[in-house]
Amino acid sequence: MVQVCLNGARGAGDGVTVPLSPEALAESAAEAVAAGATEVHVHPKTPCGQDSLSPRAVAPTLEAIRARVPVPVGVTTGAWAEPDPAARLRRIRSWTVLPDHASVNWHEPGAEEVAAALIDLGVGVEAGIWSGTDGVARFARSPLGPKVLRVLAEVTDTAPDTAEDSARALLSDLGSAFGRPVLLHGEDGGTWPVLRLAGRLGLATRVGLEDTLLLPDGQRARSNAQLVTAGLAQYDRAGP
Repeated sequence: MVQVCLNGARGAGDGVTVPLSPEALAESAAEAVAAGATEVHVHPKTPCGQDSLSPRAVAPTLEAIRARVPVPVGVTTGAWAEPDPAARLRRIRSWTVLPDHASVNWHEPGAEEVAAALIDLGVGVEAGIWSGTDGVARFARSPLGPKVLRVLAEVTDTAPDTAEDSARALLSDLGSAFGRPVLLHGEDGGTWPVLRLAGRLGLATRVGLEDTLLLPDGQRARSNAQLVTAGLAQYDRAGP
């Protein structure tokens, strides 16, 4: 499974290729799915381009994307979009349109409560476990571990020469991960080494403008679809 991560916390300053509006996100999602992506991960935005958990941002984004693609669509619940854990919970419980799944970064304050609320709503939880944080230890103690949809193993080491080693260390720390499926991915300079490792290990992965603006050869990507095409080629070539 290769998920496309359409935009992340990036904004207009990252270039016109990064989709921000519901319409642009839907168009980018359709192109990426046509290129082979099997799931979508998106950060709904305010009109000024900031990540938002407001139903006024989440609903039109999900509706626009679902009108164009038949695959599961997930959103972020990152603390940067709503730093106060109680306010984050209120936002999520006020959603009028629900995503298929949502990522919850386990090292962030309020992660357990956010995950529990999503599960109560019938939304799948991607347990975001970032390298270099205490997310692994927190997740290992969590009674919600067996209930999550999957583990999103995120390698924050952006150095091309060391990202793979960091990924292997993160996977080792995760152990059995409660038997849940693992999606392994990197970011910026670590994107392509970690994606190739996922291919060799037969793990799900993701690629898109959230994680990298560059193709494997260092050229600027023109779209999410171009990154998905390159990602599938790298993944298949590295496969077991």
